[in-house]
Amino acid sequence: MLSGMTAFPAAALPDSNDPYVYMEEIEGPRAMAFATAENDRSLPQLQNDPRYAGLYADALAIATAKDRITAVGFTGDQTLRNFWQDAQHVRGVLRSTTLASYRTGQPEWRTILDIDALAKAEGKNWVWKGADCLAPDDRYCLVSLSDGGKDAVEVREFDMQTGQFLKGGFLLPEGKHRFAWVDADTLAVATEWTKGEVTTSGYPYVIKLLKRGQPLSDAHEVFRGKADDGGYGVSPIALRDADGKLQALIAHRPLDTFNAEHHLIGPAGATKLPLPLRSSVQGLIDGQMILTLEEDWAAADGKSGDLLAMDLAGLKTDAASVRPALVLRPTASQAVEQVATTRNRLVVALYDNVKGGILSFQHGPKGWTSTQLDLPKDISVGIASASDHDDSLILHIAGFLTPSTQVLADAASGKSDTLRTMPARFDASKHVVEQHWATSKDGTKVPYFLARPKDLKLDGSAPTLLYAYGGFQVSQTPGYAASVGKLWLERGGVYAIANIRGGGEFGPRWHEAGLKLNRQRVYDDFFAVSEDLIARKVTNPKKLGIMGGSNGGLLMGVALTQRPELYNAVVIQVPLFDMIGYTHIGAGASWVGEYGDPANPAERAVIDTYSPYQKLAKGKPYPRVFLETSTKDDRVHPAHARKAAARLKELGYDYLYYENIDGGHAAAANLNETAKRQALEYTYLTQQLMD
Repeated sequence: MLSGMTAFPAAALPDSNDPYVYMEEIEGPRAMAFATAENDRSLPQLQNDPRYAGLYADALAIATAKDRITAVGFTGDQTLRNFWQDAQHVRGVLRSTTLASYRTGQPEWRTILDIDALAKAEGKNWVWKGADCLAPDDRYCLVSLSDGGKDAVEVREFDMQTGQFLKGGFLLPEGKHRFAWVDADTLAVATEWTKGEVTTSGYPYVIKLLKRGQPLSDAHEVFRGKADDGGYGVSPIALRDADGKLQALIAHRPLDTFNAEHHLIGPAGATKLPLPLRSSVQGLIDGQMILTLEEDWAAADGKSGDLLAMDLAGLKTDAASVRPALVLRPTASQAVEQVATTRNRLVVALYDNVKGGILSFQHGPKGWTSTQLDLPKDISVGIASASDHDDSLILHIAGFLTPSTQVLADAASGKSDTLRTMPARFDASKHVVEQHWATSKDGTKVPYFLARPKDLKLDGSAPTLLYAYGGFQVSQTPGYAASVGKLWLERGGVYAIANIRGGGEFGPRWHEAGLKLNRQRVYDDFFAVSEDLIARKVTNPKKLGIMGGSNGGLLMGVALTQRPELYNAVVIQVPLFDMIGYTHIGAGASWVGEYGDPANPAERAVIDTYSPYQKLAKGKPYPRVFLETSTKDDRVHPAHARKAAARLKELGYDYLYYENIDGGHAAAANLNETAKRQALEYTYLTQQLMD
């Protein structure tokens, strides 16, 4: 529930005619009794299956393997830091080593903070949510800890050198905070400063400067949004040069899910920058503020998808006169997936037809010049870390059947060498990955990846799992399918991922094509891919299962209610489901920019056509679905899955339900819980599609 005295807009009040509105009380006695009873009914149906134990053992072995790739990042003192979880540390440890030691393959790790030990000592189910460290040496860090996996965190100042929380250091009690270091003794913080001082989505809208040793009540206000702002609340952005010196403090003020203002905070107050509402500040390099556009910017000849640079000194003195410089304009088949900066280079992960590469840009007197790093083709590539000390990068490279590889690259020279390659987690020698294109209802070509046995007989009999997301400009790029490979492909299954509209695979235009009034396009794309798999005789409706989470969980609900005849298994993970009431449930009001507002008649008319909760009806050919959620999910809220299950029960359908009491929006608070969730899912899929 939203905290304090925040009022709902009249149109967003809970539906008094909804018999399951009590499910919206996140830990209410009736709601928890329902969840417990459903767990007790459903889990034995899966865990008593003789295949469950083996699936769980395989999933746990993958999740806790000590030879998996260590996700390391550069620090200011030239060490590598890593947060690591394994069978002995299911909550995890923060640790460090040197690059030289890491290169040996058997690095000597120094444990900095043990979350398992901390949780035991404090009697909390702490979940690591990251550390924000003060440049340039990264010694003092703000550590975020979540109780059970919630988005709300407790923030404590930590000394990486001594491995201790600072006595009298910065401390923020549990909340949905947004913060940035200003200097060693000052933070810019957005939080719920007084009870109820949050947006209708439950996020902060006031930024204050907090001095070391100062009580929260004495912090000095420097920026204020409004209570009816949308999105995830205001947040401070600290732009620093490569030496760690603060060059600008910017207030990012979301107006809704995607539109936001940017205000430059200075001694005389905050000044609104003349930037498009749909643009994102990506960083600072050589005095240039880097910006991506999610809409056309006619005044600057900017196109949606562009990567731009603006002179920061000019923005601070006369912002209206600063004209952006074009760094990169992607083609129709390309999208900027990621942006990072090293000491001297601007680095971009650029995807072309959903296959990745890395461009390195240098800023000089004649503008921006680029080189492309020599990397494998037809893979995904991510920038895991970029060094401010030099031009070093750590890249993560993977394909569906190709074990993840960690590469150390030089953004200036373009040279690279392999640091780690993860051992194969399943036998992929008998499989092949293909990219196919389906034709959606409006004629749009929609790509999807298919991982299948090389000798697959195209007779429509293959048990096939199709995954998709389709929202918030989130791309589904090729990644090593370790758990899918072991728990599904190796056992005879086929796996597909659909790159449907709503995602970011082809930049902002691909996302915008599925917003609000055009939402049905997202679902039509998914149905087109499903039908293409059947038309190619890969599978048939009795052998086709689908899976998706969060926004993808909504997609699953729409698929269930609109095209149930296409599927025999539906895994609905931490879903949105009641789209008529979503704006008053959890953080729902922050997503109006994506789905539209049920209080708006035109947008309500579209939402009415697909909201799964209201569309569930008697006499439909629904397969037995598997619903999953988490009590601690304070983002989407477990009420959606609970209400879906209750309605299915009322209508007399068979279904399975699992609510993890911890876990947050990831539905798993530690590695054991992750393995359990995966084993439950693949036991269900086996029962539905392989038996």
